[in-house]
Amino acid sequence: MSFTHRSSQPGRICAASALAALACVWLAVPVHAAAKQQPRAFKADYAVTIYGLTVARSQFTSRISPDSFKLEGAISSAGLAVIFDNTRASTVATGRFSKDATLPDDYSVSYTFGKKMKRTTLAFADGKVSKVINVPPLQKRGKDWVPLDGKDLVAVTDPISAVLVRAPSLGQVCRRTIKVFDGELRADLRLSPVGTGPVDMGAYKGDAAVCSGKFVPVAGYRPGNKSIRYLRDRSDIRITFAPLGETGVYAPIHATVGTQIGTVTFRARQIEAIE
Repeated sequence: MSFTHRSSQPGRICAASALAALACVWLAVPVHAAAKQQPRAFKADYAVTIYGLTVARSQFTSRISPDSFKLEGAISSAGLAVIFDNTRASTVATGRFSKDATLPDDYSVSYTFGKKMKRTTLAFADGKVSKVINVPPLQKRGKDWVPLDGKDLVAVTDPISAVLVRAPSLGQVCRRTIKVFDGELRADLRLSPVGTGPVDMGAYKGDAAVCSGKFVPVAGYRPGNKSIRYLRDRSDIRITFAPLGETGVYAPIHATVGTQIGTVTFRARQIEAIE
């Protein structure tokens, strides 16, 4: 899932933009009361909509313990988007929790759109990206491309691990910048608090933190790219985070992202414990 995926077909843009925005706003871990010393597993379904029409669905399984996590998911085009763009993706991310941070270990995503296939694998060590594999290899970029520097890959996370926010309280969730690398694009999501509000997800009932987001491209992109420019200069991003039991970890349960083709909405449809 790359922010820079483009196509000349409107339907493909719609579905691909939704999946690209997932890499920007990310996919949520189920919100559920979790035993403090025992790993728990959950299954969740999410819908991606634009103009009220469902363009993608995802299913995620999450295994959360006090000091580690594993997320596995599948994403696919849905509704009318399938007619224009039959995109399917699967992803896995593993990592650990420190006192105030999420530390990814490994990340991989494989997806197909039409007859094309792509796979990206990332590994992390000593607080930075240690390995990047893109299949097929990335194309050679022009002189207008903002190249990656070694310092750009320090203290970053992958697009899936980035959904987990470690914070001492609800009021501190939005006071941070999340640094993300997807195998090509390096970007920041600067969160700021908007307020709190009650949510009732069945699995969780209580207050949630509402954040505004500012998308800031750092490297691995072309400054003239219209999608990147829109996300940077004009996009209205809102994310609602709720706590994962007593773990001190928070995850988004609802998000909206303004794109060139309209506002993309992500929401949890169903969440259940499976163990």
